[in-house]
Amino acid sequence: MSPQASGVSGISWLGNPIDARALFGPELRSLLDTLRGLTPSDWSRTAAGRWTVRDVAAHLLGDYYGRLGHSYRSGFADGETLEAFIHRTNQEWVELHADDSPASLISALAAAGTQLAQRFATANLDAAALGVSWAGVDPAPAWLDIAREFTEHWTHRQQIRHAIGRDTDPEPRALAMVLDTFMRAMPHTLRRTSAPIGVQVQVIAEGPAGGSWTVTATADGWSLAEAPSSRPTAAVLLDTETVWRLCTRNIDPADALARAHVQGDRRLAETACQIVSIIY
Repeated sequence: MSPQASGVSGISWLGNPIDARALFGPELRSLLDTLRGLTPSDWSRTAAGRWTVRDVAAHLLGDYYGRLGHSYRSGFADGETLEAFIHRTNQEWVELHADDSPASLISALAAAGTQLAQRFATANLDAAALGVSWAGVDPAPAWLDIAREFTEHWTHRQQIRHAIGRDTDPEPRALAMVLDTFMRAMPHTLRRTSAPIGVQVQVIAEGPAGGSWTVTATADGWSLAEAPSSRPTAAVLLDTETVWRLCTRNIDPADALARAHVQGDRRLAETACQIVSIIY
């Protein structure tokens, strides 16, 4: 079996298309409600690595502007990888806006976020769009690119919530979309794992927003397009909180595996838990 999922004809191996377009408006409103309720000291709380809540809000604004066509990223440095480029330019943007007031950030996020939600609302889901490196596809179909963008907005909002002592937002429609999008990384995760044709690995996220995803070894690579069998070769059962935290590397694969209920081939289950659905 070829280990390269990108060798599959077309993009069917990514699974059924998903439509996140209608979720950007509610997500923006949730973000703004959270930010407007912060105390002055909340803005300085640590939210993501070295970033404070203010930094994450500024980063989200940069994401909005970038998707609206207002590029703020410089060119690649000599020998710079995509990951290094993204991290460097993200940091440069955050530092540029370090002195922005909370009120100005909220106002700018509201304006740009509304414009972005309106733009996505009429986007053609079948068009070619930005590549999604963690899914191994470039160009990606717009449905995956847009869903990927939604997961970034949602994830950063959770970082802000956690920084101020709140739990992950349990709203099921948004979380279900995030999990469904993140699982599109599974064929790419298994791309170097050899297995006989027909072998299936199943990931089950248990909870109100959960679901089940099955990736199958085919002649051309791993695919989410095949119908699941009644007995996958390996199955990994995790709660929804662990799944999204694993995919964003908020927890390590070993910790996720320790929380998992594994059935069948342990080697395949361990590889599945290496999934990453962000630029990392």
